[in-house]
Amino acid sequence: MKLVTYSDKLHQSIGLYINTKVYNLPKAAQKKGYTDFPNNMLEFLNGGESMMDFARELEHLIKDGKLETEHANETDVIILAPVPKPTSCRDGYAFRQHVAAARRNRKVEMIEEFDQYPIFYFTNHNAVQGPGEIWCMPDHFQQLDFELEAAVVIGKQGTNIKAKDADKYIAGYCIMNDMSARVLQMEEMKLNLGPAKGKDFSTVIGPYLVTPDELKEKLVAAKPNHTGNNYNLKMTCKVNGKQVSEGSMGDMDWTFAEIIERCAYGANILPGDVIGSGTVGTGCFLELNGTGKLNDPNYATQWLQPNDVVEMEITGLGKLTNTIRKVNTDFSILALKKMGK
Repeated sequence: MKLVTYSDKLHQSIGLYINTKVYNLPKAAQKKGYTDFPNNMLEFLNGGESMMDFARELEHLIKDGKLETEHANETDVIILAPVPKPTSCRDGYAFRQHVAAARRNRKVEMIEEFDQYPIFYFTNHNAVQGPGEIWCMPDHFQQLDFELEAAVVIGKQGTNIKAKDADKYIAGYCIMNDMSARVLQMEEMKLNLGPAKGKDFSTVIGPYLVTPDELKEKLVAAKPNHTGNNYNLKMTCKVNGKQVSEGSMGDMDWTFAEIIERCAYGANILPGDVIGSGTVGTGCFLELNGTGKLNDPNYATQWLQPNDVVEMEITGLGKLTNTIRKVNTDFSILALKKMGK
């Protein structure tokens, strides 16, 4: 099942995405006598497994031609982030290939702690957005970067969850683009705190929330000595139509289940929490530029520019498309630095 949050320019609602059409889920529920069905994703997720099962029943009825309900072509509505206002947003660090390459490019050894436990950071859940325009400030364009990732959305509350049980807490999967302003990020992390301003302006998820049952044919074993579901899903990113990145969710070293185990240790996870995988190998310009320069000192580095179009695609999870825009201002926090005493 593919769930979406969308707007028809008058109202925002949740829907079922079926064969390029978006079916209004509350209206479909009303036809089956459910008059107070939620019209936003957080309320829907808080309804738990019974709500999800009812939505799946509606999907089957629509697909079988047994339920006629309000719907529109996907091109006639605005697809938003599947969870426009997540309860929280964390991002993990699951792909060893990316971490090892980034450290090699900085001429530092691979850190042994990567293989000991999964880590994550909290990012700005109020800056989550879906397909469409990403508005950036001038300082963001100081080495503006994409990061190709997958993400899960939590479907039920839990705490102190063991990895062997954690996949049961996943409501669905989606694409994530963890936008990064690298100069801001690197400056503040010199103080061993962050990332913050390098990340808090935009995190993109979407276009749909895909339930785990849709991906079962792509299920693969976790890496040795790891626990949890993993999926062999091709991941790509194009910038202005040119492919710049390719990887697979199957290359995740730390599984989402293991990341959830760490997230939930001594803390509640809640329906609507978003958790990213971290960047797939080759999944950002920072890594690609570093590798390019390492192999060829004359390598021409690339960063995102105003009006660039970023297209991310993951098998089974759809395509997430954004256009980069620049805010018309000269306001700069980089210019506010105090230089000397």
